[in-house]
Amino acid sequence: MEILVAGGTGFIGSYLCRELADRGHEITALSRSPDDAFEDVESVETVVGDVTAFDSIVNTFDGHDAVVNLVALSPLFEPSGGNELHDTVHRGGTENLVAAAEDGDIDRFLQLSALGADPNGETHYIRAKGRAERIVRQGDVAETIVRPSVVFGEGGEFVEFTKRLKSWFAPALPIYPLPGGGRQTRFQPIHVADLVDILATAIEDPDHAGETYELGGPETLTLREVTELVYAAEGRNIRIVPLPMPLAKIGLTGLSVIPGFPMGPDQYRSLTFDNTTDENDIDAFGISEDELTTFEEYLTRSVDA
Repeated sequence: MEILVAGGTGFIGSYLCRELADRGHEITALSRSPDDAFEDVESVETVVGDVTAFDSIVNTFDGHDAVVNLVALSPLFEPSGGNELHDTVHRGGTENLVAAAEDGDIDRFLQLSALGADPNGETHYIRAKGRAERIVRQGDVAETIVRPSVVFGEGGEFVEFTKRLKSWFAPALPIYPLPGGGRQTRFQPIHVADLVDILATAIEDPDHAGETYELGGPETLTLREVTELVYAAEGRNIRIVPLPMPLAKIGLTGLSVIPGFPMGPDQYRSLTFDNTTDENDIDAFGISEDELTTFEEYLTRSVDA
């Protein structure tokens, strides 16, 4: 297949392009700023394009069979241009990609969404992801939507996020205050290699067209457990103390006015609900949870490396 991967040089995209190339496909990685990440992969080429600017991407679709949309802003940090960018990138960018796919007679469209995506959700990120899903379903291209929990792996930001929380709340203290003691929010982290294996199969197999899948890793972890695992892997002991949620809300809202501070009210709201699946749909791809990489296994390998 000839597959266009929008966001192909990003964290997940760099893994997916290589996985698809290994499976024998010809890949075009679309990015605003392509780098030389694939100079060693003959079957991956890069093209310049911004999904928020239709004219910059429409001519890149000719000759392709499928499109994968991985373009995304992180829900963990507030965009430097404000939370409205979530709508611009997730909804507006998806709208442009679907329109270009229709113009280019693309057969398949895979949308990487997020758990909890809802046009009327509690954060800008969740709302924009929900509205993007609606656009994909209303399009004339056979779609598959994948909603993963938080994704971890080399080059990802989840581990770094847990460390930065301490630098924001208690940089000089021998304690680690977490909103709600870190017990308020549960994640179901999935390793990037496990995710891209599923994504590649989803775009290859037409039986997955018209489906929406919720995906998570093999375990459910609270923010506290995630943080403890990160520091334990480095041989460091930490003392976690509860930061009352009302104080966390005040702190994140107040600090958000400081230039460069990467969190705000949306990030507080995202810590008030779980990021887990109701039913993990990995079995639709012939995978069982005991085949997936646990967060602790990844951390141990990273330290040993």
